[in-house]
Amino acid sequence: MTDAPDLPPRLALAWGVAERPERTPKRELSIERIVEAAIEIADADGLAAVSMAKVAQSLGFTTMSLYRYVTSKDDLLLLMQEAALDVEYPPAHDPADWRAELREWAQFTMAVFASHPWFLDIPVTGAPLTPNNLRGADSGLRALRSTPLDDEEKMSVILLVSGYARNAARLQTDLARAVTAAGGDVTVLGGGWAGALRDLVDEVRFPYLRPLVEAGTYAQEGEIDDTAWGLERVLDGIAVYVDARAAGAPGAGRDASASDGTSDDEVGPRGTGAETDPRDAVAPVEMAVHVKDPKVKKATLKRRDAERRVREAQKKVRELEKALREAEKAERETARAAVEKARG
Repeated sequence: MTDAPDLPPRLALAWGVAERPERTPKRELSIERIVEAAIEIADADGLAAVSMAKVAQSLGFTTMSLYRYVTSKDDLLLLMQEAALDVEYPPAHDPADWRAELREWAQFTMAVFASHPWFLDIPVTGAPLTPNNLRGADSGLRALRSTPLDDEEKMSVILLVSGYARNAARLQTDLARAVTAAGGDVTVLGGGWAGALRDLVDEVRFPYLRPLVEAGTYAQEGEIDDTAWGLERVLDGIAVYVDARAAGAPGAGRDASASDGTSDDEVGPRGTGAETDPRDAVAPVEMAVHVKDPKVKKATLKRRDAERRVREAQKKVRELEKALREAEKAERETARAAVEKARG
């Protein structure tokens, strides 16, 4: 195509604007067949099993023949993701219901990840630029069409919800792999160690976790669907923001004074989320200092040592209190025995 956009080879392949080698009469090799074979391997044995050589072998071709169609494994991985996203998203609601539609979009996204667990093993290297990836983003933006959010805010919502969906799917995939690796033994998820945890998790070191371990709540299946519950809380937060914007509140990264003539420089760079409160701007710096500064580390060590000594003292107090209770009990029993002997 002479008028094809100037794109990197992998993106040109994904958009179908790259030049394709001519097929020889007795061969049927194509980009589509290569990608399909790679996905079959990844679905069966994981992403680590995918190689140009193995894909070629499964198709009955030499490895070099694949490079006439796909120039590198990285290109192949991108095309695999693109093929996995070649799906039809749930239809729009009429009338529009942003929360219901965004929920469905997130759930559908998680289902796509679950159908191809290897998808999440491919690192994110930048913004989505392939057609099916962009169709997914478009579907998410469609869910927000009835909200008062501006373009940047809508993209931030999509990033937030897709990030939750990705993390939730990643967790479910990892847990499922752990059970599979253990031969189907679900106790590897932690439920089989409840007794040991009761002995190890004491109230001194883990004062807030201890009640959960003692009650059996920790590492056990409960009544709450954690993934669905978490998604609803994310949507709750978005709903508060949407309602505030509908009521006329300024958008993210914008101060109310900006509407009164305050310059953008006073408010903060558009899209950065910077507010007029200087503490917001230095928070990342403070966090970096807290992590790296040697004086802070030394002070942290002192604080931890003090906490350790407090825990030891608290433990000693409990031991003494227990000894006191036992002594009082023994005293009562001895006194009772003396009284009974005197009466006898």
